[in-house]
Amino acid sequence: MFVVADPGRLRLRSAARAVLGVGLAVAVSGLVTHALPAAVAGGLAALLALFTVTDARVPAQGLTTALLPVVGFPVLALATALHGQALARDGAFLAIVLGGVYVRRWGPRGQALGIFAFMMFFMAQFLRAVPEQLPVLYGAMLLALAASSLVRFGLWCFERRTPPPAAPAPLAARGLARPTTRLAVQNTVAAGLALGVGQLVSGERWYWAVGTAWWIFVNTASRGETLVRGFRRVVGTLAGIGVGLLVAVPLHGAPLPTVLLVAACVFGIFYTAAPSYSWMMFFVTVMAGLLYGLLGVLHPGLLALRLEQTLVGAFGAAIAVVAVLPVTTHAATDAWIHRALLAVRRCTAESARRLAGDEAADPSPHVAELELVLGRVRVAVAPLLHPLSPLRARKERAALVIARLDECARQARGLAEVAADPDASHDARLTAACRRVEEALHALVPVAAETEAPARAVEPAAPAHHPGAERALAHLHHLERELAELAAPLLGSGRPLAGA
Repeated sequence: MFVVADPGRLRLRSAARAVLGVGLAVAVSGLVTHALPAAVAGGLAALLALFTVTDARVPAQGLTTALLPVVGFPVLALATALHGQALARDGAFLAIVLGGVYVRRWGPRGQALGIFAFMMFFMAQFLRAVPEQLPVLYGAMLLALAASSLVRFGLWCFERRTPPPAAPAPLAARGLARPTTRLAVQNTVAAGLALGVGQLVSGERWYWAVGTAWWIFVNTASRGETLVRGFRRVVGTLAGIGVGLLVAVPLHGAPLPTVLLVAACVFGIFYTAAPSYSWMMFFVTVMAGLLYGLLGVLHPGLLALRLEQTLVGAFGAAIAVVAVLPVTTHAATDAWIHRALLAVRRCTAESARRLAGDEAADPSPHVAELELVLGRVRVAVAPLLHPLSPLRARKERAALVIARLDECARQARGLAEVAADPDASHDARLTAACRRVEEALHALVPVAAETEAPARAVEPAAPAHHPGAERALAHLHHLERELAELAAPLLGSGRPLAGA
């Protein structure tokens, strides 16, 4: 949590800004409404706006933030209208789950709006809200969103100079093969199981189980990713409950220390979200205990109930991801490795054209694509590399694949840098080396030979032995060697990593 890389200190700045934004939102909404539930609602709205809105550009972030109440307020009104009508409420909740996941197909904005809609329904259960409270809750959340937006887009908008890292385009698919469609069905089934069993465990706090099932499916794309995320959620919740027993319960909702600790938890949530889901859930659980202390309902039995409901939601998610339209870790990993190798191929081809004198050729977009796809490969392979994974052979082969792909990316970057040098020249050896790299890539991903247009032939010039050509040749030789090393873990059993 403390030593993991933080390029540009983006996590640190985001966490510090979240404390300011949420703190201002809670203060404004609380002072205007003079109601603790409204202040809690305002704080949650501000936290969600700062946490879930991740569009690449600042204007797009502002538009998504403005759309949050447009989507969330009708859901909150529906949840309050169904208060006391258990069957209709449960059906509406599952419909919100289905729609909230399905809209992720439209990228970061769809994900942010879907999460906000789900959390509005969840919050209504948390606060036991009724229609008479809607004006106060709406006013508090509008004030909170305005306050957090003032901090994010006015006082401290560091994204204008350092935009957030982009995300690779999702894998192309249709119908039930589309990842968001599969996740929507899986998450709805998981939420249904969690809702039913959760109500058997507790008729009052059943929504905790549904919330667990929902959040486990956020930012996952395969069975392995979902199972590991569920395990980490349980670990983080268990640790948070232990601290809650030692800290939150003895405080009895004392305002000043509780507020300070909640601020520390908000910082921890934002600072640890990217590197460690377990740590994030630890801070979420401690914060939830502190908020229940403020509301005057916290006791050790409540924390134990939270653990039980977390287990119910995690098991519901595990059953759904295994039994309903499963996407295996192997299938997801193979698809992203395939895309990474295609990016290497495009980068090599464009670099070769540039070295041959084609000024229109530009390998830099393909280098950027390769970096993004490699990040997604690491996420997909992470379940195989988990310390508790019993599949030792797969773990070793997965680690080898990641190491070789990283080296391929390094050589591709170096080749692109050489190609950008206007003084670099081409000789016949580069043509031969490029062809060998093409052959190695086609051996690893033969589909590419059918679906990708072949690289245009490069006419060799007279051997110049220019230093740029020598460096390019070295990168191509290293790239060829790394691709040869990849053949063993990827094709050793006649299949890609899935057959490891």
